[in-house]
Amino acid sequence: MTVTRELLLAYYGQDTEHGRLREGHARLEFWRTQDVLRRALPPAPARVLDVGGGTGVHAEWLVADGYEVELLDPVPLHVERAARLPGVTARPGDARELPVPDASVDAVLLLGPLYHLAERADRVRALAEARRAVRPGGLVAAATINRYAAVHDTVRTGSYTEERQRETAHAALEDGIMLSPGRGFPAYFHDPDEIPGEFADAGLAGAERYGLEGAFWLYGDIDAWLDDPERRRLLLDAQRSMESVPSLLGVSGHVLTIARRPDASQAEPHPADLRGRP
Repeated sequence: MTVTRELLLAYYGQDTEHGRLREGHARLEFWRTQDVLRRALPPAPARVLDVGGGTGVHAEWLVADGYEVELLDPVPLHVERAARLPGVTARPGDARELPVPDASVDAVLLLGPLYHLAERADRVRALAEARRAVRPGGLVAAATINRYAAVHDTVRTGSYTEERQRETAHAALEDGIMLSPGRGFPAYFHDPDEIPGEFADAGLAGAERYGLEGAFWLYGDIDAWLDDPERRRLLLDAQRSMESVPSLLGVSGHVLTIARRPDASQAEPHPADLRGRP
């Protein structure tokens, strides 16, 4: 199954992505992504390539933190919006063929592209491209949607009572393919245990996984916690204490996986050897 450019443009052309992480319960995903990255990224100023960065929700705070940020995205509307942000350079780009030189950035973020690459070969290719683009010792971070997120979310929202929603959510448990009713395009949902293998096949061994939301995104009063700065701090601290517990990774809606390109003292394959890997 292939998620075509036409499907992506049709869906994201509705301009629903701009506010997704800026409001409601999805703010937990945003703040937890920010929390993990701030601990993992090299100190600013460093050059960050934000691949599939949408309208710049993460690029904006990265620039504010002092990073040099270039954003790539296949959706013209996203590029146009992101380019308006002070300090952000934005241009079109595909995660599977990054328009940047080898070893030219300090960190590559893939905080969305793997959602839309249903074929494993394409996901490994995107990760291999990230490894090629980052300097030795540099960081590659990729977000994935959890295999179990649809069942959890449809129960949370109450739509699990609808037969079509229920069948679709359970179908995703079988092979990860999520054909969201009414959403406009299919997506791929990862089993948390398959992510390190995809990183390793792209030349990025030793990947570390972080559950972003834990079980807290399923709580009915989560917005009240996020609206209150002190309660939000406690909530983020609570999830940080459990973020990498293997038995809890699958409860999160999203997992952030981080690895580093081997430095000059470590043997690594040439980038050309990785691009054709399945």
